[in-house]
Amino acid sequence: MDLNGKRVLVTGATGQVGSAVVRRLAGTCDLWGAARFSKAGSRDKLDARGVHTAAIDLASGDLADLPGDFDIVLNFAVTKSADADFDADIAGNAEGVGHLMRHCASADAFLHCSSTAVYESAGRSPRKEIDPLGDDHRVFQPTYSISKIAAEAVARFGAKAFGVRTVIARLCVPYGDFLGWPFFHLMMVDKSYPVALHTDRPNLFNLIHLDDIMRTIPALLDAASVPATIINWAGDEQVSIEDWTAFMGQRLGKEPILDYVENALDSVVVDTSKLQSLAGPSTVHWTDGLSQMIDAQQRATRARDHA
Repeated sequence: MDLNGKRVLVTGATGQVGSAVVRRLAGTCDLWGAARFSKAGSRDKLDARGVHTAAIDLASGDLADLPGDFDIVLNFAVTKSADADFDADIAGNAEGVGHLMRHCASADAFLHCSSTAVYESAGRSPRKEIDPLGDDHRVFQPTYSISKIAAEAVARFGAKAFGVRTVIARLCVPYGDFLGWPFFHLMMVDKSYPVALHTDRPNLFNLIHLDDIMRTIPALLDAASVPATIINWAGDEQVSIEDWTAFMGQRLGKEPILDYVENALDSVVVDTSKLQSLAGPSTVHWTDGLSQMIDAQQRATRARDHA
């Protein structure tokens, strides 16, 4: 599916992944970015890029500021309450999907960004889309896995109830120049802060670079269907936190401080054969992607130092 010239809505447009997608799509389509815009100036940044903006509240269903006639909906909205409020997070993540799908029922395709956090913990065994679900994030973010599973259920219902071709994409570990868990680890290694890892080592995950996220979106939209299609959205390579922090340390000339604890997030690796069958293999090797990230961070640091 070609997004050029289409009317595209990105929700969660101020979040980490959503904002990165908006920056890449700006100028290529009739692009709308929707979010709560609770942070001062966040809406102005999108307006400056020529993005149409709409303030929405998915938890309450307040979409009065949002048109409904979109060709494509990319739902990256996520609610993570600071106090592990299950009611708030299920309303924002699950009920919000229902409000959005009903509002955008005329869309040609709806991509709901879920998470590999929905899988039952299975150590380093690659999880397929049909594998059991569970509360994988309970020691990390108590409401996250449960509300994400609930959101998938609502998206599945919405596809059938509203006749919207839907794809549920379970995102693993996204990263880019200033994006994702590896970027936070880069900051921690640079400042000699300890990085928490699970005691069951090595801590393996499937990284996916922003370039591959953007490259695979059209294929995911092509796979959207009624009933909804579910696909693991991840890179092909399984990489350990131990390896990627060591790589960062070599580039920075610093030794990573690794803190092995029981209450850290356990390994999450997934089978990507379904995504590969649709979009081909990953194109960004993890060392290349991290090198690009480190270079971008160092350029930004030099620019700040000389400002």
